[in-house]
Formats: sequence, structure tokens, C-alpha cells
Amino acid sequence: MKEKYTYTQAVSNIKVEENEIISFDKINTVEHSFRVHSDGFVGVQYCEGSMDEDEGYKKANEKLALKRPYKFELETGVRHRDKTEKTVSDKELMDMTRTALEHIRSKYPDFTLKGGFSQNVSCMLMENEKGLDYSNRDCTVNASFSYKHKDSKDIYDGYFSIGQRDFDMDKLYSMADNFLGCFNELKELPDEIIIQNQYYEYLNMLKGALDAEELSLGTSILSGKIGEKVFSDNFTLIHDVSDKECWHTCFFDGDGVTLENDTLTYIKNGVILRGYADKKIADKYGVEHTGSAYRDFADIPSNGNVNLRIERSNKTIKELLDGRLSVVPVQYSGGGFNEKGEYTMPVQLAYLCDGEKFLGKLPPFTLVSNMFDMFGKDFIGVGSDDPVFYDKQILVRMKLGKIGE
Repeated sequence: MKEKYTYTQAVSNIKVEENEIISFDKINTVEHSFRVHSDGFVGVQYCEGSMDEDEGYKKANEKLALKRPYKFELETGVRHRDKTEKTVSDKELMDMTRTALEHIRSKYPDFTLKGGFSQNVSCMLMENEKGLDYSNRDCTVNASFSYKHKDSKDIYDGYFSIGQRDFDMDKLYSMADNFLGCFNELKELPDEIIIQNQYYEYLNMLKGALDAEELSLGTSILSGKIGEKVFSDNFTLIHDVSDKECWHTCFFDGDGVTLENDTLTYIKNGVILRGYADKKIADKYGVEHTGSAYRDFADIPSNGNVNLRIERSNKTIKELLDGRLSVVPVQYSGGGFNEKGEYTMPVQLAYLCDGEKFLGKLPPFTLVSNMFDMFGKDFIGVGSDDPVFYDKQILVRMKLGKIGE
């Protein structure tokens, strides 16, 4: 039985340094994975660039001798999803970059910008002789800039970035106003530290803990807790490949599996429902198969393909704050979670915020928390709106530690 993955990508990138455009490059790539399944094994031929289909399958058939085990039935189904809203020409992308630079430089002459604009157009296809025919297309434009004040001795002072399918320059300008407009306004840390941030990096530890193999082996921090209430009543965690900020993410996994409504809940109102498992892990440990296979162009799929989001509150960020102020970390490094779920993060630059607008810059500090508190008693919620970052944002209480902890 024959199967094939095909991935194409076109990336246009405009690079900016010292407030000036210094380069433009465009990269077009195509990758193929020809696969032949026979008697519980699969032969795989990976190719970057063009290859005749007959030649690809011939080489894949020869590699059946390597005895890569794959005993599972191939999937069927037909679906083609295109999340593209708008594409821009290379000239339009260059014009956008020039316009943005002129606007930000004229309004904030004390800052030097480095970064640029890029457009990414991608398409992932999967097909097999059993009748599977899937494709997932997407296109995004991203603007990313680090900034440095003229009086700063640091390499850079902060960073802001925005990605959209239909790029809105006013949102970029609003972001620049927030990050640059009150840079010289110094504020004190509030007594209650409520962090407002995009939550993706905070989910890294939790994602690892939900690996069904680790749960089965007893090596996960959540082992033995399936069915138990571990986190806040308001905390629900969902694998969601329908989400609007699900950039360039396929609705099908590496095994060709899809989920009903493109979603699956892992934690509901604080209760752990399941871990994630691809076909191989589900079969090995006798656990639920959740359609979470990474696509490996050169080998069999592996477990771990989950796109996690926290269910939103029906309140805005400002409503969740209820008159309190938040702290938005901007430049931070050197910390994260340890194996016990303890979280430490030194923050070099952050802003005091009313939930929508920055009020001023804060002195350096260190955040201290742990995974169970962050998503438990200290979890406030994810806003229904998208201020500051124009993406989902979490509000969570954390404590202050000492610099160097």
C-alpha cells in the first residue's frame, strides 16, 4: 500500500537592522516522503526537492528491508482546508516594511529597530491508496522587531511581534505605541503580581506531563492523577487545530487521524481526563488513542503532536483584573520549569499594564511559582479579547523571588 507526504513552503523575508532595510530573500522548498506499507512494515524514502513518483516509491519499497515496524491500518477520508485570507506580493511586503519603518522611526526617533517582515505560505498534503486525500494550506504575514533605546547599554531592550493572516498595520502601530511610548516612564511593582502574557511557553511543562507513555511508566509529574481534580475549576485545556491562532498547523496528524470538530479536551474544569498517545503508544500501553502523531518525513510517526490552548473566559482581560494592574514581562531568560514543576524566571524588562495599555517600565525582578499553583489557585483566566499581543493572554498570580534564584 502506497502513501505520500508532500510539504511545500514559500517564505519571503525582509531583514531590518539599525532602522534600515538591509536584505530581501525568498526561499521555496518542497519535501516528499514516499512510503510503502507491507506485512506490518513500512519503507520510507525522503526527498527534498523533486523526485519522480515511480522512483520515490521504488526506493521506498527497497527500504522495506530495514524492517521499520508499522502494523496499523491506513486511514481514509477526503478533506481540503485552506486558512489563507490574503497573500501579498514581494513588492507589497517591501512597501509594508518601508511604511512601518517610516511611521515608527518618525514617532520614536530615540529607538533603533532590528527585525523585519516576512510572509510564509505553506501547504501540507497526505494521500494514500486506501482513499485518504488531505491538504492543509495557510498564509501568514509576521512583523517582528527588537528595540534599543539610544541611552541603553544593552544589546537590545525589548521585543514585539505580531502575525496575522490579513495584516493590519494599525495593530502593529498600536503595539509599537505600547512598547515604546512609555519606555522612560518608571513604575513600581504592585503588591499583587498578576502576570499578563501569551501562555504558550507556560504550557511546555504541562504538555510533557500529559505524554501517555510517561504517564504509563510513572515518570510524569501527573502519573496516577487521571480522573483527579488537580487544577482550578476554571482551567480547561484542549487540543485544538481549529483555533484562529493555529498558524500553519494541520487538522490531521502524522498517522492521518482527524478528531471530531478538530478538538479534544485533556483537562476539564481542573480534572485530568487523559494523556495524549499516537497509534504506537496507545497499542503499547493499552491507553486511549488521541490522534497525536508527529509527522516524520524520514521515519515512522512519533508521539507528541498536540496544539494546546486554554479555554477562554467570557470576560475580557480588564474585566478579569477587576480594577487591578497586571505585569507584562517583555525581556526574560535563564529560567523555566524544573522536573518538579517549579517555575523561576528572571525578568530584565517588564511593563505595568491596566490590561490594555502599558503604564510604564518596571525594575528587574524574578518570578517564582509552580505548575500546580499557576493552573490552580493562582489561575485567574484567559481573556475573551486580544489586547497588547493581539493573541490569547493568560492572567496568573506569581510571587517575587530574588534575582539569581
